[in-house]
Amino acid sequence: MSRPHYILLPVSPLFIGFSLFCAFSLNLLPWGHFIGAPDFVALVLVFWGVHQPRKVGIGTAFFLGLLMDVHDATLLGENALAYTLLSYFAIMLHRRVLWFSMLTQAMHVFPLLVMAQSVQMAVRFIVSGKFPGWFYFIESAVAVLLWPLASWLLLAPQRRAVDRDHTRPI
Repeated sequence: MSRPHYILLPVSPLFIGFSLFCAFSLNLLPWGHFIGAPDFVALVLVFWGVHQPRKVGIGTAFFLGLLMDVHDATLLGENALAYTLLSYFAIMLHRRVLWFSMLTQAMHVFPLLVMAQSVQMAVRFIVSGKFPGWFYFIESAVAVLLWPLASWLLLAPQRRAVDRDHTRPI
C-alpha cells in the first residue's frame, strides 16, 4: 500500500501553540487519573518533537511539564523531567522516524512514552514508596493507538491541496 506523498506547507507557530493548549486542556479534564487515559501533552510533544524539532523543543517541554506538575499537585519537576527527556529523545529520533509508515512510527514512539512514564513512576516511587502496578503503562499503549489520528489531525493544516496540474514536476 503506497501512501500519498504530500508536500507540506510550513507550520504556523500559532497552530503549534493551539495544539499544545488543546492537549493541555484535554489533560485537565477529569479522566486524567483513570487507568488508560493517555497523556495528550506527551503525545503532542512527541509529535512536534519529531515533525518540528526547531520550533518545539526541550524548553517548551519543561514549561508544559511544570504546568502539569502544578495541575496534578505532584512533586514539582516530576512531569517536567519526564517531558524534557521525552522531547530530547523525540528530537534525537526525528530524522529516522519520518521515513517510516504510521505503524512503524508508532512503534518508535511507544518506547519514548514508556520511558517518560517510567521516569514519572520512578520519581513517585522514590518519594512515596508506592508502586502503581503494571497497568500504569496502559496509558502509553493507548497513546500509541492514537498516534495515527494525532498525526492526521496535526498535519492537516499543512497539507497542500491535491492539484491536478500535470505540467508541474511536483
